Amino acid sequence: MKKEKLLLWTLAAINFIHIVDFMILMPLGPQLMRVFDISPREFGLLVSSYTFSAGISSFFGAFFLDRFDRKKILLWVYVGFSVATLGCALSQTYPILLSARIVSGLFGGLTSALILAIIGDVIPDARRGRAMGLVMAAFSVASVLGVPLGLFLASLSDWHTPFYILTGLSVISLGMIFQYVPNITEHLGKEIVRPHPLEVVRRVTSNPNQMRAITLSVMMMFGQFMIIPFLSPYTVANVGFTEMQLTYIYMAGGAFTIFTSPWVGKMSDKYGKLRIFTIFMTLNVVPIAIITNLGVTPIPYVLLVSTLFFVTSNGRYVPAAAIITGTARPENRGSFLSFNSAIQQLATGLASLIAGLIIGENAAGELTNFNLVGYIAIFFSLLCIPLARRVKVVS
Repeated sequence: MKKEKLLLWTLAAINFIHIVDFMILMPLGPQLMRVFDISPREFGLLVSSYTFSAGISSFFGAFFLDRFDRKKILLWVYVGFSVATLGCALSQTYPILLSARIVSGLFGGLTSALILAIIGDVIPDARRGRAMGLVMAAFSVASVLGVPLGLFLASLSDWHTPFYILTGLSVISLGMIFQYVPNITEHLGKEIVRPHPLEVVRRVTSNPNQMRAITLSVMMMFGQFMIIPFLSPYTVANVGFTEMQLTYIYMAGGAFTIFTSPWVGKMSDKYGKLRIFTIFMTLNVVPIAIITNLGVTPIPYVLLVSTLFFVTSNGRYVPAAAIITGTARPENRGSFLSFNSAIQQLATGLASLIAGLIIGENAAGELTNFNLVGYIAIFFSLLCIPLARRVKVVS
């Protein structure tokens, strides 16, 4: 059990670093736009470049991840990620930083799939929900530390500093991988003939259970990422927050989910993943409905609602991730999770795009139709409940 805990803490550390690497760029927007003299559109490309490259790498990762020892491939992938992060820190021009972000995303997408595959391979189903809760708590820690510290460190020096620190943490994590992640090769002997890449796609898409799991992932992304990208601008333009006060939202939401995420994992193992997923998915629509209809509102009330949104969003993801991971057998798990991760990335981008087409801006600078986006997100969220009941865990 001690080795298992050290493994999970290592995976959580890796997850934390690559999530912060993505999130930290967003609060640095004003400084980057000033230093590089770039437009909001160019800054948006800087942010989305990571997501799209992560989606591409996740897709192509499905064609080779299951061919290797999980530990060896994780080491190589994380070396690439560390070098790309250092490249971000050393960037002196916008094109170089953009290129470094693309490379970071390429390796970041593979990292996510490998983490889930290792949990699925090593942790028995009876403890998988708890393990997933611990590793996914890294997202909460990233929310608490990534956004506020990104602003704080950059204000003390410049925007390069956070990336230098992430590079140092990545090097430490490489040592942890070498020390605490075991060689995982059991999946290699279960499929001697490796399929053609198109066969991998055909195998996943022809499996009704796995396609239901992927559809569940897509609907969850629509239910969440039609809201999240526009939460900050709406809170500033319509609710009356300053840009600095936005950090309160991420700090409060992240702080609570740090403690609730492991608890949700334990409850999933004890009472059933489907039951806990259904409860949190149902609860999640409440803050969505409130947030997307807020006007000028006192800070404490906004923090209460936004924290409930982050807690319930994370609460639904923990059991869902365990359910989705369990739909693939060990010999095909890496391929399936890479494919699923790619689809998630594409769904995230598509959800944001659709929401952006719906949301408008009035003469006063306030965002309009955010409530309509909220209703659409609620629709997709509620559809997840009956769909999840049809997804069967096979390993």
